[in-house]
Amino acid sequence: MNLFSLLDQSAARHGDRGAVYHGEQQVHTWLSLRDRALRLAGSLNGLPPGARVAVASENCPQIVELMFGIWAAECVFVPINYKLHPREMEQIVADSGAALVFASPKIGRDLAPLVSAPVELIGSSDYENRCAADLSPVPRNTDPAALAWLFYTSGTTGRSKGAMLSHRNLMAMTLSHLADFDSPDENSSLVHGAPMSHGSGLYVPPYVLRGARQVVPASGAFDPDEFLDLCERHPGCSAFLAPTMVARLVQTGRSRPANLTTIVYGGGPMYVDSLKKAMAAFGPIFVQLYGQGEAPMTITGLRRADHVDAPDAVLGSVGYARSGVDVAVVRPDGRPAGIDEIGEIVCRGDVVMSGYWQNPSATESTLQDGWLHTGDMGSFDAAGYLTLRDRSKDVVISGGSNIYPREVEEVLLEHPAVVEAGVVGAPDEEWGEVVVAFIVGRVSADDLDAHLLQRIARFKRPKRYEFVDELPKNSYGKVLKRELRSRLI
Repeated sequence: MNLFSLLDQSAARHGDRGAVYHGEQQVHTWLSLRDRALRLAGSLNGLPPGARVAVASENCPQIVELMFGIWAAECVFVPINYKLHPREMEQIVADSGAALVFASPKIGRDLAPLVSAPVELIGSSDYENRCAADLSPVPRNTDPAALAWLFYTSGTTGRSKGAMLSHRNLMAMTLSHLADFDSPDENSSLVHGAPMSHGSGLYVPPYVLRGARQVVPASGAFDPDEFLDLCERHPGCSAFLAPTMVARLVQTGRSRPANLTTIVYGGGPMYVDSLKKAMAAFGPIFVQLYGQGEAPMTITGLRRADHVDAPDAVLGSVGYARSGVDVAVVRPDGRPAGIDEIGEIVCRGDVVMSGYWQNPSATESTLQDGWLHTGDMGSFDAAGYLTLRDRSKDVVISGGSNIYPREVEEVLLEHPAVVEAGVVGAPDEEWGEVVVAFIVGRVSADDLDAHLLQRIARFKRPKRYEFVDELPKNSYGKVLKRELRSRLI
């Protein structure tokens, strides 16, 4: 089983119908998308099966053809978040052992001097020559367990970890989405408002399977008015958006386009009040998911109907177990937690990754007895709704992006004037959470901003600094993050 088969089937069924759009402009029919992907695959035939091919770009139509071209070549798709700093991209390219990097011109020029792998610019003459190569044969005998997508997520140690997602994992995700959340067809569209390197890109397979057009905003980013304009011009629009993006749609004051039928929100906390405002503005079109890169987009969720006339306890939950996934809450000793008892959330099923790329210790601690230990704390109520309570890994989720405090702290401590640093998340109505840094040292916020700008992605920088004489610690010298958070209330 190879995920290229999803495109192969849609090309056979829907042929000359529009498949990929850049704004309002049609880029591909299903047949031309299939042809382009197979020619890209043909140009990659010199790479062995399982070779990693990285893609670093803002949202663009070529990501769709690259995704299926890489799979057709039986290689591994390694998307890189375009918001990352070039130094962070370099680490992912090196860790994955990527044989080749496709990058947008803006990113490629900064990345090429840093990596040993060849970097080809998307849209260049070299890229177009690849798209004119001889057709690759359609892969018919791919092992479903073969690696398809290496999903890099920030690690608690400050280095990214690659969650290994197989063709089987992504097919399980695809079928669960179609079973639980949405029913697209050839008269539907997936609008890529969120980054295609993450959630929005992961939703390409189910919509390709059903022949729904892929719509990439001409800006390559999320602009709420552009997004709503596209939903007025394309049929049956669905999208995956972070809660902060949903809030920005509401802030436009515009009414819901008739063609906007589904918004799947996730990737970070959404406050009940914000959700109610969104539902009042756009109606019952919202679907909520809880997932991780290690179980892509698929742990628990709330369907559209679950939002209608729902009490706050339900709207504040992350729903119930998704199709094909077992979800449990366990005590520290591994025994099941009781109703309303807080414990660690674990899950198992075909959607769960096989492990972390070349990181057996992290794999062993995360995958135990067939269960994925999420590191998130939560509790089930009597009706089976799961509510997140805390995150044991201290991850800050801001605007749908995961930010791990330790990686920010490590860079802050590189500044010679910083003696100690403690980073936590503070609730924020627009972003879900924002990063706050407690600093011991004689240094200004402007100096710290300039220091961080040269070292990590802009979205990971603290929104605010608190300068203190010392950080609170326990008897073992560990910084008490809970006490830091309490100071922000």
